[in-house]
Amino acid sequence: MGGLSLQHPWAFAFGLLGNVISFMTYLAPLPTFYRIYRSKSTQGFQSVPYVVALFSAMLWIYYALLKSDECLLITINSAGCVIETIYIIIYLTYAPKQAKLFTAKILLLLNVGVFGLILLLTLLLSEGEKRVVMLGWVCVGFSVSVFIAPLSVIRLVVRTRSVEFMPFSLSLSLTVSAVVWFLYGLLIKDKYVALPNILGFAFGVIQMGLYALYRNAMPSPAPKQVDDADAIKVPEHVIHIAKLGPAAAIELNTHNPMERGMPPPMEDNGLACASDMTKGGIDMVEKATRVEQV
Repeated sequence: MGGLSLQHPWAFAFGLLGNVISFMTYLAPLPTFYRIYRSKSTQGFQSVPYVVALFSAMLWIYYALLKSDECLLITINSAGCVIETIYIIIYLTYAPKQAKLFTAKILLLLNVGVFGLILLLTLLLSEGEKRVVMLGWVCVGFSVSVFIAPLSVIRLVVRTRSVEFMPFSLSLSLTVSAVVWFLYGLLIKDKYVALPNILGFAFGVIQMGLYALYRNAMPSPAPKQVDDADAIKVPEHVIHIAKLGPAAAIELNTHNPMERGMPPPMEDNGLACASDMTKGGIDMVEKATRVEQV
């Protein structure tokens, strides 16, 4: 078993470190769900991030089981499945009826429909090593699509000349996470684990570079905010996506306030990102920021 073999001590070390970092990432939304529990309301937060994170963990567990030598992927993604399932149950407990129906639909579509289709196609159309290759590229494709998310955060930082949207600790954790899982994949000679994290490392370096560039810059004026207690709030959109299952997570918050009795404003407000590894140390929800979109 490549991940646990004493013949691969460095692979085991990096895999173990990746497990620790990723476990902290899975725990990062705890403050959000504590708020939901205390208020008995989902407060407009969306369930999509947690459903997607659950799908990612399921996908990587299936891949690890097919390879039969990826125990460290199984451990972290099994923990991820349990944690994300708990988050979804809490969400469904306190969400309004419409949000519950939406969550049920995407669970059926993604975690049952899409995952079931992947399972069926890989079992029917391939066997042995070809099955592993097919599923490996599916995992790579999903992970790469997840890594696209930071592009909107990078664009936001450049537009506002403010790093408030991108804490340095977040960017550092993204980079460290990508490096750890890349080295793990490289040492066990698993390109499907290693390849997506090259992109993750690149995005992490870019984000840290932007932080160094704009940390002392004069930020662009922020759009007006509605402080009226009677303001009607359009639901926030929190997108927490687990990259590579055990590797990372991205959380985006959008918040659009709208005064009662007034027509919808011409601009959308808000975008904040927070994620990953010691995203297990950063609660992105409390970092949500508003910004004018053109």
